[in-house]
Amino acid sequence: MAGVRLSKLVAAQVNCSRREAEQIIEGGWVQVNGKVVEEPMARVLDQSVVVDPQANPMALSEVTLLLHKPPGFEAMAPLGAANKRLKPAHTLLQAATHWEQDESNERVLKRHLAKLTAGVPLELAASGLIVFTQDWRVLRKLTEDAAQIEHELAVEVQGEVSPEQLQRMNVPSTHAGSTLPPVKVSVNSTGETSTRLRFAVKGAHPGLAAYLCERAGLQILSVKRLRIGRVTLAHLPEGQWRYLLPHERF
Repeated sequence: MAGVRLSKLVAAQVNCSRREAEQIIEGGWVQVNGKVVEEPMARVLDQSVVVDPQANPMALSEVTLLLHKPPGFEAMAPLGAANKRLKPAHTLLQAATHWEQDESNERVLKRHLAKLTAGVPLELAASGLIVFTQDWRVLRKLTEDAAQIEHELAVEVQGEVSPEQLQRMNVPSTHAGSTLPPVKVSVNSTGETSTRLRFAVKGAHPGLAAYLCERAGLQILSVKRLRIGRVTLAHLPEGQWRYLLPHERF
């Protein structure tokens, strides 16, 4: 095979081990003919190879991505799963859909978009905040402490909501012999043809808001998850994603 492996050239150029050279390349610190190359196995002939002076092989870290899922995308589909019927939400994790107002200052690397695990389920028809992570600590928090993490949903329903209907949704109830988790439901705003409700419940319970609304005689128009624990959707546009910031905790 023609050419020399890029990792070998980088190791010689900066006087480091082959593994450190691979980390430098995967960290986006190496340019070949002026273009960033992130594949350590790439072969180089007589091209110019430049290593950023700020390159740090120890700077690689596991990332967590926050996506504003549009309706119709499957939140928990595993990476690589896709067919004509299934639209995995992870297919929206691309450099082109990275939110330009992301405050993390992270450079989008190919390694950031691989080996991700979906952390929290969300209904297919719903939109809103979902999480993908490479960090085992974040995944453990989202799974082991799932029942203690509060989720906030904005649920739009047809027409007005009477005090009796609101009270019924707030009363503890059972379904199919199981006790449903306590939910705090309040009116956020009322328009001419619809009402926006705020649901707050500990744990992710796909279908719970729809069940409570249906039981109260309300027709749902849309469901959007606004918050998971202390992390909010805020101004993240639908179909775009950003990095979890260092100070943010679920």
